[in-house]
Amino acid sequence: MKKLTDTYLNLGFNYNSDEIDASFKEASKDSTFKEIVDSLKIDKKEIKKRTSILKESSKEVLNCKNCKNILECKNKITGYCYKPVVINNTIEFIYEECLYQKALTDKSSYLENIYLYNMPKELKEAKLSDVYMDKPRIELIKWINNFIDNYDSKEPKKGLYLSGNFGSGKTYLIAALFNELAKRNKKSAIIYFPEFLRNLKSSFENGFEEKYDYIKNVELLLIDDIGAENLTSWGRDEILGTILQYRMQEHKTTFFTSNLNIEELEIHLSLTKNSLEEVKAKRIIERIKQLTEDIKLIGKNFRK
Repeated sequence: MKKLTDTYLNLGFNYNSDEIDASFKEASKDSTFKEIVDSLKIDKKEIKKRTSILKESSKEVLNCKNCKNILECKNKITGYCYKPVVINNTIEFIYEECLYQKALTDKSSYLENIYLYNMPKELKEAKLSDVYMDKPRIELIKWINNFIDNYDSKEPKKGLYLSGNFGSGKTYLIAALFNELAKRNKKSAIIYFPEFLRNLKSSFENGFEEKYDYIKNVELLLIDDIGAENLTSWGRDEILGTILQYRMQEHKTTFFTSNLNIEELEIHLSLTKNSLEEVKAKRIIERIKQLTEDIKLIGKNFRK
């Protein structure tokens, strides 16, 4: 391994130990620099060689000491401090989260428990406290709060088949419910069903099983906008039917949102391109009824 002296010479610098000693002595007048140096349990010669970068680190450490919130951060990378550590008798430098950044990380870590498929990322910020409280939503909010208060993944609990007019906030409400449970480390997924089917059909050789198995097994699932898909026998029987059968057998809590009520959905599921398949549609509906309670939400269209 080359010595530091060789590196300096190769780079065209004139290595001078007296200059390094003088630079180190001058830097040590700074109390923050001295505090950092004193904390490093390593040969002083190694510390002196890194005087320049230690001075940069001490500036960041001082910035952190004087910082009142993350919006005032003066460091190169907001929320992080460049600090020295001793590893195998060598000084290395790492970026360490400040207290404010750590608090932000801890506060938002629950978001990793929520999987969105072709859904707006804003749903991860959905909050029950932000829900517009009008008469059509009061009973539904009571149901949701009761569900959250009494949720225990070890005991089977029915989800919702939530139908209603376009733009009434059905998906937002279920997302807010999932977000609350995510804070308890409960895993959930929200899939936009029409796009989910299209994607599965085109990904048989690229991640099909992984996506399919995750949706089958996730603790809490919302199948969003069921009834809006272009229905095929494959999508209904091989995908939707098998997912629902598995989740019913394994007591996995499942939610649905739709612009169709349950009776209208049954008609939709019976109409494929080739035939009228009422028995197969009824089988799907029976699984949905086993998994959910049926609630309707007719309210203001918030997408206008």
